[in-house]
Amino acid sequence: MARIRCHYADCVFLDEGYCSAAAVEIDPDTGCATYSPTDEAADEEWDEEEEGDEWDDDEEEDEEEEAWDEDEDEL
Repeated sequence: MARIRCHYADCVFLDEGYCSAAAVEIDPDTGCATYSPTDEAADEEWDEEEEGDEWDDDEEEDEEEEAWDEDEDEL
């Protein structure tokens, strides 16, 4: 039987780096369709997304500041 090495660290089917699911479905565009995150990982994912939003806001502010700086240099 073939063993499938899994790179998802939070999949419920992960067993010592290998997939333990009875059947695996792979989608060429999205990856493993069998992947199912653990309950702990799902909770952490929301926290990471919220933190990511804060970073996006900071990047937008930096871009706006750079635009103002460029306008002042032209004067």
